[in-house]
Amino acid sequence: MSVHDHHGMGYRGRPQATFGGAASAWGRWVASLVWNLEHSFERARADARPEEDTRVRIFLIMAAFCVVFSCLALGAAHAALLTPRGGAGAGFNPGALTRADLVDRNGQLLATNITHYGLYIDPREVWDIPAAKAQLRRALPRISAARLDRVLSGERRLIALNGLTPAERRAVHALALGGVTFEPEDRRVYPLGSSAVHLIGRSDTGGQGVAGAELAFDQEIRAAGAASEDFPLSIDLRVQGVVENELAIAAEEHKAKGAVAVVADVQTGEILAMASWPTYDANRRNAAPEEATLNRVVSAHYEMGSVFKSFTVAAGIDTGRADMNTLFDASQALQIGKRRITDFHATNKVLTLEEVYLHSSNIGTSRLAVEMGGDVMRDYFRRLGLLDAAPIELKESAAPPKVRKWDDSTLASLSFGYGIMVTPIQYVSAYGALVNGGRYVPPTLRKGGRPNAQTHQVISPETSANMIDLMRRNVTRGSGRFADAPGLRMGGKTGSANKLVNGRYNPAVAVGSFAGVFPADGPVDAKRYTVFVLMDEPGVYPRTGGYVAAPAVGRIAARIAGFLGVERKADRWSTALGEKIPEFQDVEGDGR
Repeated sequence: MSVHDHHGMGYRGRPQATFGGAASAWGRWVASLVWNLEHSFERARADARPEEDTRVRIFLIMAAFCVVFSCLALGAAHAALLTPRGGAGAGFNPGALTRADLVDRNGQLLATNITHYGLYIDPREVWDIPAAKAQLRRALPRISAARLDRVLSGERRLIALNGLTPAERRAVHALALGGVTFEPEDRRVYPLGSSAVHLIGRSDTGGQGVAGAELAFDQEIRAAGAASEDFPLSIDLRVQGVVENELAIAAEEHKAKGAVAVVADVQTGEILAMASWPTYDANRRNAAPEEATLNRVVSAHYEMGSVFKSFTVAAGIDTGRADMNTLFDASQALQIGKRRITDFHATNKVLTLEEVYLHSSNIGTSRLAVEMGGDVMRDYFRRLGLLDAAPIELKESAAPPKVRKWDDSTLASLSFGYGIMVTPIQYVSAYGALVNGGRYVPPTLRKGGRPNAQTHQVISPETSANMIDLMRRNVTRGSGRFADAPGLRMGGKTGSANKLVNGRYNPAVAVGSFAGVFPADGPVDAKRYTVFVLMDEPGVYPRTGGYVAAPAVGRIAARIAGFLGVERKADRWSTALGEKIPEFQDVEGDGR
């Protein structure tokens, strides 16, 4: 028997003969190496040098270990540094979500995924069940005692609690209890708590969007997550923070039942801030009262009162039925059938259209609406988006109740914001069309605006320019004076409305609002922003929009102007410091 046969190698020559031309170069090299090493051992034994045989074997083992550990290190480095999120590296957590991080327009984090853990217990492996229960309750106080009893008294492995944080997992792991294990599970978390909570919405434990932007952009958020990208919204967290702060201050000061505030870019339709009060912590939604979870901006309907006079006046100017000098008799109440329409603070005189607006005259706008007729008013309201749900991406956007008839009595009511209920987002979008050159631009939560947005002309650019100027006059000389923000050229309109209670309008249960725009100068296509604030059922008097909402609008504008790049400067009405130019005097608007 040859030396090769003696050692069981079965070779009858050099390995190349065995592999032949069919083997790869790599295979031939390995086989050659093995053959040479084996013959090194044979030669060492034949030459009576067993220590050489040992050294060679040790060297071979060390080399093998080095190769193995090098491969493991390279694989770990590749997985940590190069594997994309949601790719092969996510295999360690089969339940990993692919939802992208939600960020604001400047990249600030709104929502993200953080790994939590499910706590599982196999009672068959727990040695001392009473002791284990006591220790788990101390380490994890929020675990349900009833649930823990059911799991520990069972006969198979069950989940005891979802959503353990890494800190909670460490606390339980330190107990070193038999039968206790953990499984990773991705959870959607909202690091800002209550900020922008109604706008952001939420997703469920399975990673499905169920409310707000999380639902509205669900598929796109998933696609962005799969591509390891963030998904930006239109809001600016700096603006959002100011709006929420000022809204809460105003709501608490006036003891309101609820409140809303919106800031929007009138040229693109982008929502820069959206707040609904009261609010709640997004991470503790189950503990929130029902009234706090409602997004009043898109889901609550209100009769808003005199802020609707902007639409009536704009329609009158646009149709040519009136101009700023057209006269309307407000010297006495307007009788329509059995109905008698009066002004909150009667002027008892004939008013120009400008004075009708500045004094917020119900009589004047009612006369204008009746003169235009139902077909004209319905057409303008339709094109302003006041008769249908606002086309914002949020699924919660609610359609308004239908206006059943358009007779003279209804037209009179509609002209000053009664007889029609709309959501704040409907109003903000319609108001934007009055101050952006006359175009209705759908509201959007997309950064940069909605691609291929279907806009349409509602009023002419000339009418829009007239309305911007009229709104500025209303703040400097009329009912909106409490909304003025020094140097920002604020314009706007107040609104107040009593609510129906048991079939009758109750003056003690009211809504007060202010729709502002700044800067109210420059060309109609200039960058411009609306600020809308509404107080729902303020509990202190006076309850009119000029007192409960206008000051908050002015403070919001003053605080966010720097973020939006709006510079303070003088106009023909006031200096950059807000000091009025003497020749222009107030007409003492009534705050409605």
